[in-house]
Amino acid sequence: MSVVKINAISVPEGGGPELEKRFAARAGAVEQQPGFEEFQLLRPVEGEDRYFVYTRWDSEESFQAWVNSQAFAHGHTGASSEGGHPHGADAPKPVSTGAHLLAFEVVQQVVKPQ
Repeated sequence: MSVVKINAISVPEGGGPELEKRFAARAGAVEQQPGFEEFQLLRPVEGEDRYFVYTRWDSEESFQAWVNSQAFAHGHTGASSEGGHPHGADAPKPVSTGAHLLAFEVVQQVVKPQ
């Protein structure tokens, strides 16, 4: 059974394009990870300042392997040193899932071929 993870990223005003650029490169690293099934970056609608990152994995173990990987660590430590918020406010934060996600626009989607 697949495991879905959704993280929110608060983005300072005007920081959306940089975040989208960073995650375009990050999707390539995620897609190489064993057990990866799907990645989506969801852009906020008007009045919302958070992006959401949706990933689907074939198991909790696959997800944990990604979290423990060098690529994951590099992406998170690089956030504040590559023009992100100086206090790390753009680091993903766990959020609950819900219908409010339906109002977000998919910026980028990568699905592993079956």
